[in-house]
Amino acid sequence: MHNLIAPEFLYAVSGFCVGALVGMTGVGGGSLLTPLLILLFGVQPTTAVGTDLLFAASTKATGTIVHSAARTIDWLLVAMLAIGSVPATIATLFVLSQFDLEGATAQHALTVTLGAVLLVTASFLLAGRKIRERYAGRLNGLDPRNARLLTVALGLAMGALVTATSVGAGAIGVTVLLILHPKMAPGRVVGSDIAHAVPLTLLAGAGHWYLGSVDWALLGNLLIGSIPGIILGSYLATRARDAVIRIALASVLVIVGVRLLG
Repeated sequence: MHNLIAPEFLYAVSGFCVGALVGMTGVGGGSLLTPLLILLFGVQPTTAVGTDLLFAASTKATGTIVHSAARTIDWLLVAMLAIGSVPATIATLFVLSQFDLEGATAQHALTVTLGAVLLVTASFLLAGRKIRERYAGRLNGLDPRNARLLTVALGLAMGALVTATSVGAGAIGVTVLLILHPKMAPGRVVGSDIAHAVPLTLLAGAGHWYLGSVDWALLGNLLIGSIPGIILGSYLATRARDAVIRIALASVLVIVGVRLLG
């Protein structure tokens, strides 16, 4: 069967499916593509992460252009996140460079970490609204200076998490930002999160390229499929029920996360 269908075609189809989900939900890029490459195509975990980071940088750049045109990006918020994420990304890349990323120990550690992060992401997808409602009241009176410091701290955590696993900038980041900035329109928070993801994933992806964990041919085939996928997903986003999509996506993440942990 594998001989009848070219791998390049399957990679493009995978890129299309992931792109469509990203277009519909705003999340799911790293959460789905990285484990898909590992479990379905047998790509080494470190290569899957590095390739997915540059895939995310390319697709998020398209989303940033759209949000920028719609004026749904708060550039001050993007800057606060970057103040934390950029040094965290550099530090994480330095730590990764100290290990043999091709070794079995590193590959296993990354697989287990990725599985755990996917389960956390799934919980944020399912309970994000309840989490926001529970803590929004307590944080409404949060001092603006403390809100800024916590936003920088969030950027720091996202920088380390995304650089190590390529997962975390979507569901987790958006949920926490909505808690820290309850007065900001959700669309503006999402737009800002997407804009921040571009320099984050680009820097992290460049670091992984330097470490030798990027497959450029694979990346090209994924992007060929993702562009029409994102266009279709964005079109369907206004016609599909958000709750149904998120529950379905969270269910897939739980299954994949458990599989990786197993």
